[in-house]
Amino acid sequence: MSLNARKLTFEIFRYNPEDPRSVPRTDTFELDETPFMTLYIALNQIRERFDAGLQFDFACRSAICGSCGMMVNGRPALACRTLTGDLPEKIQLYPLPAFKLVGDLSVDTGTWFREMSERTEAWIHERKPFDAGATEERMSDELADAIYENDRCIECGCCVASCGVANLDDTFLAGAGLNRVARFMLDPRDSRSDADWFDVVAGEQGVFGCFGMMACGDVCPKDLPLLDVYAYLRRKTLGARFVSEGDE
Repeated sequence: MSLNARKLTFEIFRYNPEDPRSVPRTDTFELDETPFMTLYIALNQIRERFDAGLQFDFACRSAICGSCGMMVNGRPALACRTLTGDLPEKIQLYPLPAFKLVGDLSVDTGTWFREMSERTEAWIHERKPFDAGATEERMSDELADAIYENDRCIECGCCVASCGVANLDDTFLAGAGLNRVARFMLDPRDSRSDADWFDVVAGEQGVFGCFGMMACGDVCPKDLPLLDVYAYLRRKTLGARFVSEGDE
């Protein structure tokens, strides 16, 4: 331990909803900080040294899988990319809200994202019959880049956890869901029209249910342009509405 190393205190939420004997509590652990220590490294040390039963999720350690999302001093973040050096000596870790608790810091984001995908039918819709001999259709580099930008979402759930609406209404699409909708609305291979998306996007569970606080954009670990996504969806939805009224 160097002379400049800090003693870190971790206050960690503990609760196993599957164990009738378990009650919500916080446990405190202390670690000596090391250079370039992340919360992922710290949590593994705590589990190895003090409590093998500590539950938290991880897979890639590279901010790609989105598994290690948690509340860090009251703010959603990924443990693998959060340096303890950027935090005070006392660090509070809690599970992400808006998702079903699995245990301790582990939550079930998969069920939420699956239901969101099914509700928005987040896959390419093609009404033309498949033609193996058809010429490949190309898109512009600018459009491909725009689709890729939306596709960078890692479904960590941080935007959902930070959303005041999503914490009150589990059917609200939140940043991740609306970003997914925008991704397919942009894709020229998807045969759905703007009007087809109207009922998905325009209701209280869609873009107009947003309070406009944009905490989702503040906490997104991939810095997705969610403000631009919301503006795009509002323009497209209003345009579809005006076209529908004009047809009448």
